[in-house]
Amino acid sequence: MKIRYLVITLIILSIISIFLGVSQVSILDIFSLTEDQRHIILNSRLPRLLSIIIAGASMSVAGLIMQQLSQNKFVSPTTAGTLDSARLGILVAIMVFTGANPLQKMLVSFVFALLGTFVFMQILERIKFKDAIFIPLVGLVFGNIISSTSTFFAYKNDLIQNMTSWLQGDFSMIMTGNYELMFVTVPILAVAYLYANQFTIAGMGEDFSKNLGLNYRQIVNTGLAIVALVTASVVLSVGVIPFLGLIIPNIVTIYQGDHLKNTLMHTALLGALFVLASDIIGRVIIYPYEIPISLTVGVIGSGVFIYLLLRRHKYGL
Repeated sequence: MKIRYLVITLIILSIISIFLGVSQVSILDIFSLTEDQRHIILNSRLPRLLSIIIAGASMSVAGLIMQQLSQNKFVSPTTAGTLDSARLGILVAIMVFTGANPLQKMLVSFVFALLGTFVFMQILERIKFKDAIFIPLVGLVFGNIISSTSTFFAYKNDLIQNMTSWLQGDFSMIMTGNYELMFVTVPILAVAYLYANQFTIAGMGEDFSKNLGLNYRQIVNTGLAIVALVTASVVLSVGVIPFLGLIIPNIVTIYQGDHLKNTLMHTALLGALFVLASDIIGRVIIYPYEIPISLTVGVIGSGVFIYLLLRRHKYGL
């Protein structure tokens, strides 16, 4: 699949997204917008579109990096405890810092996401049974432990409603002024592209990397930091989007190969396209109400995940 086809499709769906909603704003009105229509587009529809594209692209790239570094196609922020750790970090920030601002929440969430991902990678190194399916199962168990810890402290401090909002990804509340922290991920994705070749080499193993003169630990830590920062930013802004970092890199790998630099742009575009399409489906299926993006992506993503498992079994991957 060529990049230009992904870009064209993304542009078409973006136009549909901007003019889709309860408030009637037609594309035919674009040159004669009323003040209310202009306000809706600039302060609601456009921020929503930008947050969808950024979240889809960044979480997909985060999954690609994790899969490359862990040498496992079924590892992602969803199956490595990263999302759960980021959510725990936000909860801790609220508990420790009275009236914590978004930046404080993101920094604490980043630290917890990084620690959680690092712990999972340490567990991964110590597991002798390296089956591709067994590893993400360990990550899911690890993530459930962290999630249970979050739930316990949320109940204890009467914050369960706050935590529920991060558990369920939703773009319906995105407005100007409450999503801008997501722009942090844009330069982070640029850094990921610059390190793409190093991540590819690191994914071939520590011994191989060192033989080529690569500082293996530094590259791995850089990759984990990118994953943690992206995850913290997205969870804080829109909540948890499951399976995204798992299925998109695998789909791209099927038709584009394994070299990270060759697949990174495809992964970012397809991730943004997938989330945008899922959001549109969620907005029209029970119109004028909406289905949260976490539910839409979860249902579609789980189906794709099952297909990937069956495909792996069929081809002995």
